[in-house]
Amino acid sequence: MCGRNSLFAPQADLEERFDATARHPVRPRYNIAPGEDLAVVRNDDPGVIDRLEWGLLPGWADDPADAPRPINARAETVAEKAPFRDAFEERRCLVLSSGFYEWQERTGAAKQPYRICLEDDELFAFAGLWEHWEGDGSSLETVTILTTDASERMAPIHDRMPVMLDPDEEATWLAGDEPRSVLDPYDGDDLRTYPVSQTVNNPENDSPSVIEPVDVGEQTGLDEFAG
Repeated sequence: MCGRNSLFAPQADLEERFDATARHPVRPRYNIAPGEDLAVVRNDDPGVIDRLEWGLLPGWADDPADAPRPINARAETVAEKAPFRDAFEERRCLVLSSGFYEWQERTGAAKQPYRICLEDDELFAFAGLWEHWEGDGSSLETVTILTTDASERMAPIHDRMPVMLDPDEEATWLAGDEPRSVLDPYDGDDLRTYPVSQTVNNPENDSPSVIEPVDVGEQTGLDEFAG
């Protein structure tokens, strides 16, 4: 799954990397939680970086207060499941990221958070879906992130991971005829995983300190994957 994101590259770097102009100022975020805004590039306006609320609300939902708001959609079933199938066909997007977090189960201990990113904190994009909802004189634009089976490098941490797109897959996801062809696990040599402090558990902790590595010793069994 993917339940926490980060995006802290300078706005100018974002705009250059994704060849798009930010509609709103983009400030550094180190600990973005569901219900907050994610920076996205939508298929209907690929020259703009927009902000959408994390937690998909289908356009046909009656009441946002009662409707489920999934933060993730499984790539294996996204084309068939009612909350996602229309968006899969018509409303795909890139969700911009500097890295995400996942929590590893540990016997007899609290879950250990890990940060997953690319070397040198290179920017990348997740495969996402967006929706527009209107009702009672208000409107919402929302987004969810697709997930897939964990790659070999991610598997010791969690059995699922978000769909991380290679740069040459981004256009296919946004507007290609075979979008499902890019919904696979990312396991490039530039993928980094390393343990971080439990402070990331609280989304109010949103500073550069949350991405700093910590030493958890041999209890994780993941030394070969860290760094």
